[in-house]
Amino acid sequence: MKTDATTEYKNVRGLSRGLLLLNLLNRLDGGASVALLAQLSGIHRTTVRRILETLQDEGYVRRSHSDDSFRLTLKVRELSEGFRGEQWISALAAPLLGDLLQEVVWPTDVTTLDVDAMVVRETTHRFSRLSFHRSMVGRRLPLLLTAAGLTWLAFCPDNQRQQLIALLAARPEAEYQLAREPLRLAAILQRARQQGYGENHQSWQQEERIAAIAVPVFDDQHIIGCLNLIYIAKAMTIDQAAAKYLTALQRVARQIQRGMAPGNSPSARR
Repeated sequence: MKTDATTEYKNVRGLSRGLLLLNLLNRLDGGASVALLAQLSGIHRTTVRRILETLQDEGYVRRSHSDDSFRLTLKVRELSEGFRGEQWISALAAPLLGDLLQEVVWPTDVTTLDVDAMVVRETTHRFSRLSFHRSMVGRRLPLLLTAAGLTWLAFCPDNQRQQLIALLAARPEAEYQLAREPLRLAAILQRARQQGYGENHQSWQQEERIAAIAVPVFDDQHIIGCLNLIYIAKAMTIDQAAAKYLTALQRVARQIQRGMAPGNSPSARR
């Protein structure tokens, strides 16, 4: 029996109630009495106790014999261990990028660092009529040749920047040459910090028709990702792109940051 347009079966009421009680225990610093949980949830006390005892049998809560309260156990962390920070950014960013596409038309990506490259976590390439790429999620972008990579290097902590540059400089390929030119690279990164964005204008031979600007996405004071806008290089200069689209990119980056604030992101509730 269908309950709505997207659900084929009825909700499992017991599961919904169990998840509600876990959420309440989380908000109450991990411990509460049956009476309080019944009051807050609107579920009958007998049902609350039965659900809690089931969760106890499964190892997710424990009962305190001193005050007969129920508390979360470490096992609840297993429920979020497979959901990493970059996945949360992607989930949060998806609707924001959809709205941004209506405003800027050109495709945008959210990327995060993965060892030695930026990885596309969410994108509007497949929806933008101005994109000639459709499969971008999971694509690795070089740090030294892309706006996203240079933005990460510009805004990441000094010790991480030094480690990344040393790692790249040790590689003989031409694409890593910039890492072996410390003065030139330092000037590029300083310019990105002053402007508030990194840039790429036909620097990546693999995508030589492309230009891009990228802004950092922060969680508190720490960079956690980059938001970039990609366009055909002959359509406009970097300065023109920044004048036209930088404000919108920075606004969406702040919206993602607010979504990552304590109490909003699942990592903050572990």
